[in-house]
Amino acid sequence: MEQWTRREDRRLLTGQGRFVADIAVPGCLDAVFVRSRVGHGTLRAVDCAAARAVPGVVGAWSAADLAELPAVPYTLLARLSTEEAVAGREWPALVKDRVRYAGEALAVVLGEDRYRAEDGAAEVSCQVDPLPAMVTPSAAVDDSVRLFDGLSNIAFQGEAGKPVEESVWREAAAVVEGRYRQQLLMPTPMECRTILAVPEGDRLTVWSGHQMPHRLRRELAALLGWSEDRVRVVVPDTGGAFGSKSAAFPEFVVVAFLAVKLGRPVRWIEDRLESMLVATRGRGQDQRVRLAADAEGRLLGYELKIDADVGAYPHLGAGLPMQTAWLATGPYTTPQVHATVRSVLTNTMMTYPYRGAGRPEATIALERAMDVMARQLRLDPAELRRRNFIPPESFPYRTPTGRCYDSGNYVAALDLALETLGYDKWRAEQARRRTDPAALPLGIGLSCYVERSGGEAGGLHEFGSVEVGEDGTITARCGAAPSGQGHETVFAALVARTLGVAEERVRLVEGDTDEQPEGLGSFASRSAQVVGALLQHVARRLVDEARERAARLWELPVDEVAWSNGLVHALGPVLKDGSAAIEVAELVKVTGPLRVADRFESGMAFPFGSHAVVAEVDPELGTVRLLRVVTVDDCGVVLNPVLVRGQAFGSAVQGIGQALYEGMTYDEDGVPMLASGLLDYLLPTFTEVPPIEVKDTCTPSPSTPLGAKGAGESGCIGTPAAIVNAVADALRIADPDLLQMPLTPDVVWRAARAPKLQEVR
Repeated sequence: MEQWTRREDRRLLTGQGRFVADIAVPGCLDAVFVRSRVGHGTLRAVDCAAARAVPGVVGAWSAADLAELPAVPYTLLARLSTEEAVAGREWPALVKDRVRYAGEALAVVLGEDRYRAEDGAAEVSCQVDPLPAMVTPSAAVDDSVRLFDGLSNIAFQGEAGKPVEESVWREAAAVVEGRYRQQLLMPTPMECRTILAVPEGDRLTVWSGHQMPHRLRRELAALLGWSEDRVRVVVPDTGGAFGSKSAAFPEFVVVAFLAVKLGRPVRWIEDRLESMLVATRGRGQDQRVRLAADAEGRLLGYELKIDADVGAYPHLGAGLPMQTAWLATGPYTTPQVHATVRSVLTNTMMTYPYRGAGRPEATIALERAMDVMARQLRLDPAELRRRNFIPPESFPYRTPTGRCYDSGNYVAALDLALETLGYDKWRAEQARRRTDPAALPLGIGLSCYVERSGGEAGGLHEFGSVEVGEDGTITARCGAAPSGQGHETVFAALVARTLGVAEERVRLVEGDTDEQPEGLGSFASRSAQVVGALLQHVARRLVDEARERAARLWELPVDEVAWSNGLVHALGPVLKDGSAAIEVAELVKVTGPLRVADRFESGMAFPFGSHAVVAEVDPELGTVRLLRVVTVDDCGVVLNPVLVRGQAFGSAVQGIGQALYEGMTYDEDGVPMLASGLLDYLLPTFTEVPPIEVKDTCTPSPSTPLGAKGAGESGCIGTPAAIVNAVADALRIADPDLLQMPLTPDVVWRAARAPKLQEVR
């Protein structure tokens, strides 16, 4: 019998997966959008007449043709967006009068197939009068050109902590400052965004690779003016998401609206170049930091000022940088910490959560500053961190920015990272190379992080059920949605272990709003921590219900009935009819359907870790070669070591991408410079991936009964800062501002020619 690591593997690796593009629906129309070629401008005209005459085109519309087309909905999620930020800044499904980012949809064409729709789209003529484009927060923050007349480009302002007292800066033995740019990134999942809307009588069934199907159902029902029970959302196999598939986008609004209007199925399958132009962005922060320490290296104060690029329309992205502010403290006992946020509108596509969602930005700023501080104090970077870690006995620990860390042993993670790396050996090699004029410079970089998993208060719950059928099959349902995390494997195993039955008996149903009427979804590394705890909870309740039924059947007190490995049995002597046990499937046949459904709420958790990198730099070529990458992460109790290792490895590769390769660049008109697709936006491939050693420590979370914390985002959070610190260490850069990600050969070549630090560690 073939062995597969995950239940999903056979289906996905043998081409039997069923994605939205694989779903065949008779009479389905394909949607193609006509998009703006400028980043900012006034829309003068859109003419769809020629497109409607193309053979195979069923219809073509601009906003002027669809006066009743609703705007893009938004959801206020747990302190991450506000009414004030969104008010007056409507995101139209099709541009009405003003283009605010390159690629914004001006018209839509429906064809009998994608080819005919593309032919029709090519015939749509548009006139847009260009306006000055602003593609960075620094360009947009002064409001010299406003994206919305009468409204500031600063859509949101917030802070965490209290201002650091001036005496701290004045009396500190050392104060370091820096400016860091967190470049805009693309999540780049294997499968781009998708939606298929199928009218069925008075209902609409929507198929989409989506992270939050119940949210999508709620928003689509609202824009159609329907009750939620008239919309069903189904999430089939999904090729990744990384945060980019958690909203109702303009294209979704148009597809659902036209499907209902025409009474025909309509689908939109985003292609790769289209995705690169208009899919959500991640990161995008301009940061200014100040860090103060005493002569022994004890941190005294930390200040972080953030101007965040949230794209052309605020919505969820407006408050997202608060995640950076709330975690500005990192793993250290800094007594005074103050972080301020300004969310600035720019002529770029929307900034939304991308794997890590605010936590990489916090870690990079602080960990870059820690290495600069170590150099100024002539301390080893590892020693500086040790002196400032929050000690294990201090948990739960409330930070100056208001977070309450649940548990942690930060020094254990750092020690394991240094031991695994062979830190002392590499320091000796570095010293040797610095005396050898022919040797390439070598640097060692560290990064210690704390993140948050599970979601914010008010969103730390999930819904689900466990049911036993007469054939013995156990069906677990939950409000999560799969996008490659291995839910089918982990959740089935968890329910099976709780019930003491074989995993093969458990079937997982998720991502279907008809099967599970309530749910939140999959985001914020919440699957194991929140959804896993829910399924364990309802499975235990099912055991209690089975015992109560058997007790009534046998006329025994409940405490004389036990559950063991799928059997309900009486404690003590054999019963009058000679029976002492009954298999749960037989109990169902005798007593009726056995199903337990419930809502379960978990607590917030704070995973952490330490990453270490050895990098070799060629100053003449500007190239960076990663010799070793070590990741040590602590996600509490691990439910499936193989899958957690895969998450750590994959996210570390994405962290390498941010540090060395990836970044959205724009021309002066606000148009992304992506003429050649992924040849212009570089992703790390197998060739660029260095040896990565994945390790872990275990500090259980007291906030959830499983003791689990989120595991999906660690590499994106810890790895980038370690890489940049390693390059700075190799080149002995005096000015921390010189190395801004991505560390392309040009950036590194220029930095190598800047003034160097004089001291040799």
